[in-house]
Amino acid sequence: MAAEAAVIAEEPPAPDAAPPAPAAEPAKAKGKPEPAKAKGKAEKGKKEKKGAKDATAATGAGDGPSVAAHPRAARAVAQAKSWGALIGFVLGGYLALPTMTLAEAGARALMAGIACYLATWAGAVFVWRRLVVIELKGKEQELAAAHAAALARAQLPSGPPSPTAPSRPG
Repeated sequence: MAAEAAVIAEEPPAPDAAPPAPAAEPAKAKGKPEPAKAKGKAEKGKKEKKGAKDATAATGAGDGPSVAAHPRAARAVAQAKSWGALIGFVLGGYLALPTMTLAEAGARALMAGIACYLATWAGAVFVWRRLVVIELKGKEQELAAAHAAALARAQLPSGPPSPTAPSRPG
């Protein structure tokens, strides 16, 4: 920390001045960067990029609304994938068992489970994309209606003058 404070406290060199010569250290070879510093900088850059990418995916700020960012949609897609894989595995194994050996039937059951998993995943994402868009449009219409109602209330007169309040002569 003391070295960092010393570096921060130094004034930056003038633009015309040549950069200062590096201090000679007997343990280091010339021209080779220190591995710990180079690795730290590379990892820091990767972490920053990954964090920005994760934040974009989580908020759905990419191309439009995200199924993964929607809480009900994400749960429903995960549930559909698991049920699809289980049903495909059981059905594939049941249909393959009478005509094949146990090992072959197991392999066919795994392939059927994988195929049903992928098909169910694609179908669930297809359906939930549309449902999320419909839900967003509904919320948008509700907000527009509430905004229009608020504007209408603001434009109405405050009401008739009260008879008990004395009126000022004009």
